[in-house]
Amino acid sequence: MVLTQILQPTCVKVPLVGKDKDSVITELLDVLDENGLFQNRETASEAVFTRERTRSTGIGSGIAIPHGKCNAVKELVMALGVAPEPVEFESIDGQPVSIVILLVSPTDQTGPHIQALARISRLMLDQTFKIALEQASSSEVAYQLLSDREND
Repeated sequence: MVLTQILQPTCVKVPLVGKDKDSVITELLDVLDENGLFQNRETASEAVFTRERTRSTGIGSGIAIPHGKCNAVKELVMALGVAPEPVEFESIDGQPVSIVILLVSPTDQTGPHIQALARISRLMLDQTFKIALEQASSSEVAYQLLSDREND
């Protein structure tokens, strides 16, 4: 799976302005909604926050992947944000996060959802890439970093 086939350049937000978990997630939901990717924003929001209440999607190492499944989308959609100051996310390692990647997928398409989660996790194991992404000065730079890394 190539993430830049899912992630539109206009769905990258650097810097995120939210200072807490809920506001950062809401900010990325807004980005997807502004790009016309939801049939129903409220349904998408409910799916993501319901999942987040079940267990934090802060996977550790400064990364969070909030996600949800619902009928508000026809295909997997993705937003990427980078916080200038780490945000408390109740992560499994207890550390705040800087990189937040939001996924929303249809309830009947589990495969792409799982593949995207796995691909993101593998990418973030590359410390050089992760640090470069955390230091991205703009949305365009962040998207280009991801695009270049995907094309390696």
